[in-house]
Amino acid sequence: MKSVRLPSMLEIIFVLGLFLAVVFSFTAIFNLPIQLALFISWFLVILLGIRLGYRYQELQEMITKGITKGLEAILILVAVGALIGTWIAGGVVPTLIYYGLEFIHPSIFLLATLVICSITSVATGTSWGTVGTAGIAMMAIGEGLGIPLPLVAGAVLSGAYFGDKLSPLSDSTVLAASMSKVDVIAHVRAMLYLSLPAFIITGILFTIAGFMYGGKNVDLEKVDFLKSSLLEMFDIQIWMLVPAVFVIILLALKKPSLPTITAGALLGAIWASVFQGMSFDDAIGTAYVGFSADTGIDFMDKLLNRGGIEGMLGSVVVIIFGLGFGGLLEHLGVLKVIVSKFQHKLTSAGNVTLSTQIVAFLANVFGCAMYVSLILTPKIMEESYDTLRIDRRVLSRNSEVGGTMTSGMVPWSDNGIFMAGILGVSTLSYLPFMWLSFVSLAIALIYGYTGKFIWYTEKINMDGQALHKRAN
Repeated sequence: MKSVRLPSMLEIIFVLGLFLAVVFSFTAIFNLPIQLALFISWFLVILLGIRLGYRYQELQEMITKGITKGLEAILILVAVGALIGTWIAGGVVPTLIYYGLEFIHPSIFLLATLVICSITSVATGTSWGTVGTAGIAMMAIGEGLGIPLPLVAGAVLSGAYFGDKLSPLSDSTVLAASMSKVDVIAHVRAMLYLSLPAFIITGILFTIAGFMYGGKNVDLEKVDFLKSSLLEMFDIQIWMLVPAVFVIILLALKKPSLPTITAGALLGAIWASVFQGMSFDDAIGTAYVGFSADTGIDFMDKLLNRGGIEGMLGSVVVIIFGLGFGGLLEHLGVLKVIVSKFQHKLTSAGNVTLSTQIVAFLANVFGCAMYVSLILTPKIMEESYDTLRIDRRVLSRNSEVGGTMTSGMVPWSDNGIFMAGILGVSTLSYLPFMWLSFVSLAIALIYGYTGKFIWYTEKINMDGQALHKRAN
């Protein structure tokens, strides 16, 4: 049997450099789909694997194993697509937009967006579901109020990721905790020490931005036009929000995400048939093809014509290719080799925290999926935490901050593709306004280098007595 070896740094730099070159040239120069670039990149890593002594069949198994780890995310994404389509058709999202325009003052709109998306995300445990429902509504309201859309997208994503980090219902929260071998509730409590101050600081920043932008560019005629257009197209009543309340309650009761979101999509189709005058077959059809209306008004068409499983297929392909790529990198030990090169510097909580963030971000860049980051980072970094006797809760917290909070920053990652597509704003446009992510990363580093809220496992003193220390 042919022996295999780990890749050298030169080989890693060459392959990952080629990967970035392929992605950049396909997307920025030739304007080709990112999915094609990711598919081709599989074979760059496969060639590296063959050079390292692996058989092709082994490498293909690595790809399929990597994809298998993210199948739940793919299924939920499909359900979210169906939900968006039927909730627009059923008047759920239009009602949210209408009442938002009616009651939210422009000056506090960005803060309200942050809070509403945070509450939705904490209650449902899904950043994708939050962005696909409340997020769409807030983007439409923001455009009506004349607030820059990248700024609105930043507030939406800050709220969505806040809940995605804290909700025990969130798959990313559960994954970060389980991969770090930490109880989920203990992980959430550890996150609170970081997330609450980050949320307060972010809230202040969006409040200041709201007073800077809110009210200055409000086109009242456009607001009135949007409201009247929604009233003409949809039956806008408070009970249109029943499907949203139904889904939030079930998810808050810890019911499984996939059947709950699918049931919410079915309820949206029923609402479209009963209250919006659509035939039931057309209403159900919006779950696959999305909502479609030709109003003759570009703004309204862009606002409403979205959703459906079909609209999610591009994101599904990105996730499949990204997970396969990440599976190859994981099995070949690429990130482990990179970390080993600066392992000797991981002698303090601060350096370990910084390294965890870097590894998590690189896993998003080269693994193209948040799941890859949350799976790989704890595996790669756990030995460093154990050597320094740092509690695994700190590992799970840093892994989630580095993995979840940076996932939407990478244009070719699953989150980057999904968020940009749903919000209608490019990743690089909303990136500077992902303030909760930047504040969270900064606070994690401050904790690491000051020792604040860094907990340690039991140590044994010279007399054999157990000592339990907590750094403050």
